[in-house]
Order: sequence, then C-alpha cells, then structure tokens
Amino acid sequence: MPLNVACYGRNCLIFKRGAHVRHSVVAVALLGIVLSGCQRKAEGQTVAVVNGHEITIPEVNFALNEVKVPDTMDKNNARSQVLQKIIDRRLLADEARKEGIDKTPEYLNRQRQSNEDLLISMLAARRLNTAQLPSDRDVDSFIASNPQAFANRETWSLDQLLYPTSNDPAVKADIAKTKTLDELAAVLGQHKVTFQRQKNRLDTAVIPPAIYSKITALPPGEPFAFPVGSRTIASSIISRESHALTGDEAKPVAVQAMRKTQTQKSLEGLLKSLRDTAKIEYQPGYAPKKA
Repeated sequence: MPLNVACYGRNCLIFKRGAHVRHSVVAVALLGIVLSGCQRKAEGQTVAVVNGHEITIPEVNFALNEVKVPDTMDKNNARSQVLQKIIDRRLLADEARKEGIDKTPEYLNRQRQSNEDLLISMLAARRLNTAQLPSDRDVDSFIASNPQAFANRETWSLDQLLYPTSNDPAVKADIAKTKTLDELAAVLGQHKVTFQRQKNRLDTAVIPPAIYSKITALPPGEPFAFPVGSRTIASSIISRESHALTGDEAKPVAVQAMRKTQTQKSLEGLLKSLRDTAKIEYQPGYAPKKA
C-alpha cells in the first residue's frame, strides 16, 4: 500500500495512505509529543534553555543561597551572574560528556565518592538539626572546661619547622633534648634531616583541652611538636593575641560546638551499629587487621 510521509523540521512520520482516521489521530498525537519535547521555552519555572536542557528557578535560587549574596548587592544583577555561571558550567559539562569523560573509571569513582560525601554531610546536618539543645548548666560546664575556646581564647603567632618524622632512636633522642626551635634546627642539620621553616597563626579554639593545658605548661619559647602524616610540625609561640569569649557571646558558640560534638557521637554510634549488622566479605589480604 502507498505510504504518506509528513515531515516537520527534522521529525518525520510515515503512515499508510487511506488508513483509518484514528491512525491519523495517533500520528498527530505522536507528532505533538515529539515537537513539544524539542521546543522547550524559557518561560514559567524555566529561566533559560541551554541546548535543549532547562535551567529552572529552583536551581538558580539554590545557587544564590550557596554563594550567600551580600545584602548590598543588586538582587537582579546577582541572579543574572549566578545564572550565567550555571549556563557556563552546563556547557562545559556537556562538552565533557561529548568527549566521553563521564564513561571513564576515574569519573565514575569520583562521582560515587562525591555522592557519598554529599549524603553523609546531609545525614550529619539532619542529625544536627534534630539534636536536643543542651541545658544552661551543661553549657556553663562546657565553657568552663574549654578555656582555650572561650575565656582564654587567643590567636598565636608561631615559628614552625616541618621535617620528615624520623624513626632513628639517636635522632629522636637528640630532638627530645632541644629547648628552642633554633636548637632543633641545628640538630636536624647535624643529622642531615631536611626541614622547612615557616610562620603561621593558630586559633586556640581548635586545640583540644588536654593538649592546650600541656602546651601552656611549657616554658616560654619551648617548642611543641605533632606528627602530621609522615612529617612532624614543631612550633614555638612568638606572640599571643587575645580573643576572649565570655558572657552572652560565649553561649551560642558553646551550644553550636556541643551540638556538633553530640552529632559526631551519634554518627559514630550509628556507624558502629551498622558495621556490626552489615554483611561484609573481603578478598584475602584486604581485610583490616584485628586489634
């Protein structure tokens, strides 16, 4: 039977001549679906269309919240800039897909890790938002037991040495005898241990209370050292700048810190429970060593 071909742009429909009317109706309906899928417009909730892909108002609003636009900035200008950045990101991402990057093992591994990190951070945020507020007595106790973050909070200017951590008993013994950073530098030089000297600043609020008490008990200028990966960082306090937090200023900071600690403990407990109930099978040689 002869065929009729109807073309609309790049979309063509083929149907038999003299077919029943309902076949034509179906053809027209299908054509409508094809055309509507290819004719997305920047209207309503869609603020832009990039190569057929929509960018919506919720996407723009989310991006605006992420960048935290200053109150002094013109809102329309900020929205326009954020939208353009979304468009640029979409164009580059599409180009990466055209080049097959989204099919590579490296991309798939990074994507999986990124998704897991996002899920974990949102889980932590949910636990934080539902955590019970501490009592006034607990808050006061927390402030008193963390002087380095409140009444005695300071910013320290540090002189530091970074060097590879040595397992040589002789080197370790000589390092332990040093009382200044200059003496430590001399010992490292004698043992031909390379080191880097630098200046740094440290907010005492990040130091755990037990470590803070040990550092402040040292004689002035005597260095304190901590391992960081395969290296050691030795620091000597050059000067101190007070940033005391007391009274009404201290309480909201303390509450936030306590809730974060509570959330962390909650996640640690959840993880232990999940490990205990999960079925995990290791290939020989990959299982963690027993404690």
